[in-house]
Amino acid sequence: MAIASSILIALIALLHFYIAWFEMFAWESRGPKVVDSLPASLFAPTKEMAANQGLYNAFLAVGLVWSLLIRDPEWAKNVALCFLGFVFVAGLYGAATVSSRIMVVQSGPAGLAILLTLLRS
Repeated sequence: MAIASSILIALIALLHFYIAWFEMFAWESRGPKVVDSLPASLFAPTKEMAANQGLYNAFLAVGLVWSLLIRDPEWAKNVALCFLGFVFVAGLYGAATVSSRIMVVQSGPAGLAILLTLLRS
């Protein structure tokens, strides 16, 4: 369970690093091609807001990576559960306010990682 949990945590961290890059640095260039629910004319005026959201995603990713680097198993588990909980709740909020797809992409993997982390010894 520990290996599966760590792999899933690493994948979730990578996803959030990608989201951070997208929102912070590629919002105006890639955004109109990826986000079809927002008119192309709104990407430039919302780039600061997107960058702010990206920074929060980077914090989530860094916290998850940090949990993988901690040597004490109990402390690592607690940090992982904390940041996975943040990701899970953010996904639920995103699903409720933006798109139900966010729950599948964000809360689903985070929930599975929480379960695997709780089951690891």
